[in-house]
Amino acid sequence: MEKQRSNYPVGELCRSLGVSPSGYHAWRHRLPSARVLENVVLVKEIREVHKESKRTYGSPRVTKELRELSDFKTVGENRVTRLMREEGIRARHRRKYKKPDSRIAPHEVAPNLLNRCFNISVPDRAWAADITQFTTAVGWVYLAVIMDLFSRFIVGWALAHHERDDLTLEALRMALRQRRPKAGLIHHSDQGGQYGSWDYQNVLKRNGMVPSMNRRGNCYDNAAMESFFSSLKREWIVGKNYSSLEEARRDIFEYIEVFYNRRRRHSTLGYLSPMAFEERQKVH
Repeated sequence: MEKQRSNYPVGELCRSLGVSPSGYHAWRHRLPSARVLENVVLVKEIREVHKESKRTYGSPRVTKELRELSDFKTVGENRVTRLMREEGIRARHRRKYKKPDSRIAPHEVAPNLLNRCFNISVPDRAWAADITQFTTAVGWVYLAVIMDLFSRFIVGWALAHHERDDLTLEALRMALRQRRPKAGLIHHSDQGGQYGSWDYQNVLKRNGMVPSMNRRGNCYDNAAMESFFSSLKREWIVGKNYSSLEEARRDIFEYIEVFYNRRRRHSTLGYLSPMAFEERQKVH
């Protein structure tokens, strides 16, 4: 009725809807309930949290963020979900990308030592490595990433217009500079030639790292990396068309080093960021 009262007489609208004019006028002048007023404030905070996450958070992560605020420590996820749905606040949608396929000869394949055991209890005990691709205004770009499975922290990454082993070696060397792991660390990857090359395997050997590889054609053997790439593309890259490799590198840096490692809440980490998870483990 509120939307149509400027187009039709109130009396006619009331008769059509079976509502008494006095009841309608009483409703119009009734003060909003405390719950309604709370929801107005809550929606404002939801929008702020969603904006701060670069529109990547759905209701579970938004709820966790809100509960760190003094006024919303007991807010329920169902309530947040309902308000986000009513206000049209949603996380970015996923787009499908085809992953490059580059396998090496069977005799060069390492055994699958990880065997889908992605919950590692010690830092720098097992790293996962992988490559993905996305298109830009200047052609395809390839991103190599190395993740510490203990905290899901991205310890090394590199970006280039090619997917040769120079790319994966750059990511590996960054990871080694940042973490300096002890001998015996498991390095898990797919059967791509970039990871099976002599140069790459030699760097692993010199640093006391033990190679492990997916079974052929089985992406679930590296599910943690698949999940990271899915989040990156769904939350960050979707809808963007980088004009240069440098623009893409700056934006990927912001996602990995500023947002993902230090701020993004992970359900597998009790909704802590990778850095916060590592800091908490140091305290305990």
